[in-house]
Amino acid sequence: MEDTAVIPRTPRLSIVVPTLNEERDLPRLLTALHAQTLRDVEVIVADAGSPDRTREIAAEYGCRIVDGGLPAVGRNAGARAARGEWLLFLDADVAPKPEFLARMLAEAEERRLDIATCPAEPRDKNLADAMLLTSYNAYVLLTQHFWPHAPGFCILVRRDLHVTIAGFDETIHVAEDADYAKRAAKRGKFGMLVSASIPVSTRRFASDGRFITSIRYVTWDLHRALYGEITREDGFTYEFGHHNAVEPRMKLSDFLQRSPAELLRHYADVVKRQKSLFEE
Repeated sequence: MEDTAVIPRTPRLSIVVPTLNEERDLPRLLTALHAQTLRDVEVIVADAGSPDRTREIAAEYGCRIVDGGLPAVGRNAGARAARGEWLLFLDADVAPKPEFLARMLAEAEERRLDIATCPAEPRDKNLADAMLLTSYNAYVLLTQHFWPHAPGFCILVRRDLHVTIAGFDETIHVAEDADYAKRAAKRGKFGMLVSASIPVSTRRFASDGRFITSIRYVTWDLHRALYGEITREDGFTYEFGHHNAVEPRMKLSDFLQRSPAELLRHYADVVKRQKSLFEE
């Protein structure tokens, strides 16, 4: 009897998206992925038990869905289910342009890279956010050969390299993406792409504040450089998905009308509310 079993097609690229309560932003990402000029892809959503419509939305767009957890856990779970030669880890709040995937892969293969990231730009045009992201892009570019960083919102890696380094270290509580890039760069060629940038949400700036967010990232990187990777015992915590409930920022008019004492009390309250991001 003739064997009529269907052999699953192996996609060129597997996109893995860790999620938690992403019903607001996930449709924008999945719509953008459906509009890509590169079609030979699969999309895997690794969901951390969202009580909202995240899984339902992923299913409506034809994504494969696996159980996730914190970002490192979700990315590893998605990678285990992936079939592509390349893996691309994206966050749910990015919005890639139609030629993004094709340009990324073409440049990575032309430069013979094994792991790569790309510049970020604000999804919602804002000068302050654009300046912060431009500074971050410059930092990643300048340090790529000796202190590589690949932010979790965009990491392109060959699947065999991901397997070789045993994926993301799930014991690292903060900056697991930077540790991943560092370890991968020791076993393969790392680079920052120049042919494609990705629009990212600045919701973390909105929920935590630009100053606090910037200081937090600088502190994390200094800790990594001086003391090693960050675990829960180091006193830093990462609250996955907390920025989905955004507290409005103070308007400039309100800022100018408040006395120095009122402003101090206001920002003391902000720091207190965000304390869980730094301490257990």
